[in-house]
Amino acid sequence: MRTHLMPWVWAAVLMAAAAAAMLASGRALVCPCGSIRLASAAAETAQVSQQFTDWYTLSHLVHGLLLYGAAWWLLPRLAPHGRMLAAVAVEALWEVVENSNLVIVLFRADEAALGAVGDTVLNAQGDIAAMIAGFWLARWLPVWVSAALAVALELLAYWAIRDGLVLIVLRTIVPAVLPDG
Repeated sequence: MRTHLMPWVWAAVLMAAAAAAMLASGRALVCPCGSIRLASAAAETAQVSQQFTDWYTLSHLVHGLLLYGAAWWLLPRLAPHGRMLAAVAVEALWEVVENSNLVIVLFRADEAALGAVGDTVLNAQGDIAAMIAGFWLARWLPVWVSAALAVALELLAYWAIRDGLVLIVLRTIVPAVLPDG
């Protein structure tokens, strides 16, 4: 196998490991509704985080932009594909933890109230793929364009669903100050 393909093979292995861990913890492979779609525009229904992408995919693009910066700063001697693998490992672990029963009960009660019980494995794979896309965009774009893109994606998410990465972090850190919704 060609050397330049190996990082992508390892990324696929990390994604498969995340999928296996999610399946082992009881996450559904695909939407229990029976339909499989590329995207779900519904943000306040049981379909949230059930299809390959949804409005929260925007935050995973932002994850990629941020993880590129973090990997560039923390792993300066590592080649770009090695940094990508580190970012994929972080994002895959994030998906497993984010969709654990404990996190769903503690932090995602609003989604559970709508009938959603965390991401499907399909949605988590879409989230990791979005992070990879964000990572490579940050690699190719000037820093100021990456920053502007992150702000634009956050504003788009806020406009569409009144949520986004910044609001999720703020609600987690200071829930009494910034309630859900």
